[in-house]
Amino acid sequence: MRLHFQNYSTSGEPLFILHGLFGSLNNWNWHSKQFSENFSVYGVDLRNHGESPHDDTLNYDVMAQDVVQLFDDLEISSASVIGHSMGGKVAMELALRWPDYIKKLIVVDIAPVSYPDSGDGHLDVIEGMKALKLSTLKSRSEAESCLEDYIADQVTRKFILTNLVRGNGDGFRWRLNLQSIEHNYAALRDKPSDSGVFRKPVLFVKGALSNYIRNDYQLETLKLFPNARVKSIVGAGHWLHAEKPQVFQKIAIDFLT
Repeated sequence: MRLHFQNYSTSGEPLFILHGLFGSLNNWNWHSKQFSENFSVYGVDLRNHGESPHDDTLNYDVMAQDVVQLFDDLEISSASVIGHSMGGKVAMELALRWPDYIKKLIVVDIAPVSYPDSGDGHLDVIEGMKALKLSTLKSRSEAESCLEDYIADQVTRKFILTNLVRGNGDGFRWRLNLQSIEHNYAALRDKPSDSGVFRKPVLFVKGALSNYIRNDYQLETLKLFPNARVKSIVGAGHWLHAEKPQVFQKIAIDFLT
């Protein structure tokens, strides 16, 4: 699959940024512009997200293969990669199966483990998105009001609504492939491949208020990434790059350079 991407700069070593579930490259736009002062930055829409093609298959194997194809199409032999949440697992899958493509890896608030099906609100988000009557929807404010019954957090609602776009006629449509995400949700909870070991530098950045990276994941993480270390951002949760952007920038730049 040929993924949609945006190249923010053409000078410096290549740096690829992979967004999380329900996201797109636009969610990392500010960071991409900041990183472009030092790197040739590529923001990527993963399959079934943003402007990239839709497909019934959605798992970390095919998503990592998509990124490999993008590297090859751009004639980039290796690059540093930043991946958040789902994008972090795609990046880990890529590093474990095709390590030569990766110079340095930053994994943002996710671990190489399988997660349970509850507790993060993703299923409520999916139900809320499905409940919207898109063909008769009049405005984004109406959509947000409807989502309040499913998504209590206003920041999360507005994040989800970045995927709501005008249809060709009346009403709206979801830009992402909601049906495929729902059908393959169990695969997105799964851990990346454990068939390889990535021995190059890896930085896991966690939000201190988030529970996605826990101390009891350390042994499993070091088994796959023996040269990994963890930085925690105080006062930040799962969307730490949006909550503490300057802090995340400094941590990332220090590691990458």
